[in-house]
Amino acid sequence: MKEQKIRILLVEDEEKILQVLEAYLNKEGYEVIKATDGLKALEIFKTEEIHLLILDLMLPKLSGEEVCRQIREFSVVPIIMVTAKTEEDDTLEGLAIGADDYVTKPFSPREVVGRVKALLRRSYRDYQPVAQLLQFNNGELEIDADRVEVKVRGESVNLTPNEFKLLMVLLSHPGQVFSREQLVERAFGFDYDGFDRTIDTHIKNIRQKIERDPKSPVYIQTVYGMGYKFGGIR
Repeated sequence: MKEQKIRILLVEDEEKILQVLEAYLNKEGYEVIKATDGLKALEIFKTEEIHLLILDLMLPKLSGEEVCRQIREFSVVPIIMVTAKTEEDDTLEGLAIGADDYVTKPFSPREVVGRVKALLRRSYRDYQPVAQLLQFNNGELEIDADRVEVKVRGESVNLTPNEFKLLMVLLSHPGQVFSREQLVERAFGFDYDGFDRTIDTHIKNIRQKIERDPKSPVYIQTVYGMGYKFGGIR
């Protein structure tokens, strides 16, 4: 990421917000590509190299939620959702469909820039796993840390950057119980502005993607009253 200019796709249908955010992001050295509706955002994302997406939820032609769902079918590029909804459940719903962070309106452009920097830092920093290629349960689960790829029974699954980082933290010490606070600190850093239920949402998403039966998980196990641990057999 240091060798090329970071390209941010900014999707917002309010012209004033679009112009202000573009100016602040350009000032920080980011290249900004703009879209004012959901369909155009998808078209740009599929044809351009994008490193981060800032996505408003209330969009014409195609909602931000649907844009996020479709992108998550083929990409793990970090996504910041912009929403006027302030309820915690609405935020959790956004995270459940694949967003990595969220900003609620009205917001400060400086706050958005700060979140962009923090998310890029978390998403593109180097991982330091014990091994580059990990296999569990006779190859049923395969994790290539170098390529940031996960396969289940030979089929690739798309984990978001935050989901992959959480999985790698759990894998770093199989069998060790991590509290939610420890997972936040090790996966996202001290500057992460989230809450405990965010971790639960990410864990639920990972289980849906890698477990045969997410309700009876083999790999990511809950230790009630304490946190989570990785229990797969190599």
